[in-house]
Amino acid sequence: MSGPLIQIAPVGPAQQRRAVLTRRVRWLVAATITYNVVEAVVAITAGTIASSTALIGFGLDSVIEVSSAAAVAWQFAGKDPERREKTALRIIAVSFFALAAYVTVESVRALIGGADAEHSTIGLALAALSLAIMPGLSYAQRRAGRELGSRSAVADSKQTLLCTYLSAVLLVGLAVNSLFGWSWADPVAALVIAAVAVKEGREAWRGDACCAPNPLAAAQEAGADDGCADGCCADER
Repeated sequence: MSGPLIQIAPVGPAQQRRAVLTRRVRWLVAATITYNVVEAVVAITAGTIASSTALIGFGLDSVIEVSSAAAVAWQFAGKDPERREKTALRIIAVSFFALAAYVTVESVRALIGGADAEHSTIGLALAALSLAIMPGLSYAQRRAGRELGSRSAVADSKQTLLCTYLSAVLLVGLAVNSLFGWSWADPVAALVIAAVAVKEGREAWRGDACCAPNPLAAAQEAGADDGCADGCCADER
């Protein structure tokens, strides 16, 4: 007498796609952490040598970037990442606020009479390299996060994009300081970055990321094939 048959539910296209996107987010997070650890060490070391507040601040931003990416990695390390998303978003938001606070304090200090920074070839090269790498990494994170429906992954992509802005500010600040001695240019631009960081931090805290709660499921129900359930990813097409 044969035993009861055990039926295994087939894995649908939406579930397969979700698994692929989850693995992609994990790889992107790992790449972000690895690059930013190296960036932090180089920037803080070069900034200390050159007495550059901007370089040291850039290095500390990389440390915050690592904490943000680590929060997303922690979220997707569990079996139920959706339940961990709120905590991950709060960690990312606090990272934004901490970055804004540090940049603001150091910028004000530089404006009212900080020490003049020396020329740093390593700092210029690092800023240019980050300016080339970070936009593509942020785009890949944002695209995967939106399709997966992960607000924390989208928020982390904004943290990476903010690093792009800081790279541009650092590059301009170091270059202007080296060429013309205009020490005020970098802290003024950095204050703008601080304002952007506060805005992104508030959005992350509230969970205001541009993605549907479950775009894969919504797309399956609607018969769509791109996972764009809320119109947020129209610019990705």
